[in-house]
Amino acid sequence: TGMTLTYSKYLQLPELLELQRPRSTPPEHDEMLFIIIHQVYELWFREMIHEAEAVMAALGAGKVRRGTRLYRRMIEIQRVLLQQIAVLETMTPVDFNEFRDLLNPASGFQSIQFRELEFLSGMKEPAYLKMVTLDAAGRAVLERRLAEPSLGDAFDALLRVRGFGLPAAGDAGLPAARVAALKTIYDLHDDHDDLYQLCEAM
Repeated sequence: TGMTLTYSKYLQLPELLELQRPRSTPPEHDEMLFIIIHQVYELWFREMIHEAEAVMAALGAGKVRRGTRLYRRMIEIQRVLLQQIAVLETMTPVDFNEFRDLLNPASGFQSIQFRELEFLSGMKEPAYLKMVTLDAAGRAVLERRLAEPSLGDAFDALLRVRGFGLPAAGDAGLPAARVAALKTIYDLHDDHDDLYQLCEAM
C-alpha cells in the first residue's frame, strides 16, 4: 500500500484496544481488569500452543536443542501466567460481585485453548467434549487435538529414533521402557547431553 509501517499498525493496536467491552452499565471499574487478564491469558495460550507445535516438529526432525529451548520458553510463559493471578487477586470479592451475574453462563472452563494445551500435554479427556457447550469449530479443534500426538508422544518417538527400545503407544510395557530410557539418559548424561537437557526442561 505504500504506507509506512508503524508500531501501532504492526500490532493492530486500534483493533486490539477496542476488544475490552465491559457489560456492566455504568461500567464497573474492575470489570476492565477482569476482561484484560483473561484476554491476556488467551493470548499466552495461543503462544504456548504455537510453541508446543514447534517443539513437536523440532523433536520429530531430531532438533533436540531447539525443542529444549522452546520448552524452556513455555516454562517462562507459565511463570508469567501464574504471576497474573496476583494481579487478579487485587480485585475483592465485593468488586467481582458487582458484575459477576452479567457473565453467566460464560466461564473460564469454556476456554478451548486451555483444553488444547491439556490435550497437547497428554491430559486427553474425551469426556470434556460432553461437559460444555461447544460450537462446531471448537468441537473440531478439540477432536483433532485428541487424535493428534501429544508432547509426550513426540518425546517417545524421539527416544525410539535415538535407539531406546520403546514399544508402541498403548503397549503396557511403555511406561517401564520409558523409565529405563530416562535412567540411562541420567546415568550417562554426558553421552546423551541433548536428551538430558530436554528432560530437565520437560
